[in-house]
Amino acid sequence: MERPSRLGTGAKALVIAAVFVVVVYPLYVVLATSFSSEADVAKAGGLVAWPAHPTLDAYRTVFNGGIVTRALLVSFGVTLVGTLLSVAATVGMAYGLSRRDLVGGRFILLIALFTMLFNPGIIPNFLTVKQLGLLGTYAALVLPSLVSAFNLVVLRSFFMALPGELYEAARLDGAGDFRILTRVVLPLSKGVIAVVSLFYAVGYWNAFFNAMLYLDDNTKWPLALVLRSFVTQGDAISNGEGIASTQAIQMAVVVVSVVPIVLVYPFLQRYFTKGVLSGAVKG
Repeated sequence: MERPSRLGTGAKALVIAAVFVVVVYPLYVVLATSFSSEADVAKAGGLVAWPAHPTLDAYRTVFNGGIVTRALLVSFGVTLVGTLLSVAATVGMAYGLSRRDLVGGRFILLIALFTMLFNPGIIPNFLTVKQLGLLGTYAALVLPSLVSAFNLVVLRSFFMALPGELYEAARLDGAGDFRILTRVVLPLSKGVIAVVSLFYAVGYWNAFFNAMLYLDDNTKWPLALVLRSFVTQGDAISNGEGIASTQAIQMAVVVVSVVPIVLVYPFLQRYFTKGVLSGAVKG
């Protein structure tokens, strides 16, 4: 292979630097504004690039009000339970559909793929949730989106790519499907399962539309819906002493909603890279 020229190397460096600035600078401005005082925000006329008088007043207001703290707990609970249930359901369904001897497996797979192309719409979804008696419950935030067809296809493809000799050897040892799945398939699928888990977790954490449709009680709202109401509609947050509604507090809520995902991602990064490559490279 030819050695890259200085011009090519310099051009790549410039492109990477430009992408870095485009991605990181807005995040920095959000963070800087969240630590800004009322005077800094008023002087800048909105977003602040450098807080002259850094303060934690915005975060104190956010957490003293109780609304964001309660929404955080709701989001943590929905994300944790939803991710566990979704991964379990997707793994079980993907393993079953990966077996070529499954009766009706192709038809079930086509139905799952059909949902990727055609969405039933808001009203049929709402009527279904209402008829099942899920309105006003946290189950309405999980069950309608329990299995993603995309994640199902990814896991099914990975399971089918595993050597058939592994399944045959396990069956010769007297193992059934459940034991094969738990003792043979899952230990070899940590990377792709970590990727799918991350996709589900981010989806549940950022979801607000289902909560807006199915939860009338604002005390049950997850953080994403509180963030939407406060940032886009200008709703105020009570700090216990009055009402505070500033650009700094809005950005503080944004930071609070982003930090958990940012903290989780480094622990899954190595699995994420491995899982992505496993779906693209075949031996």
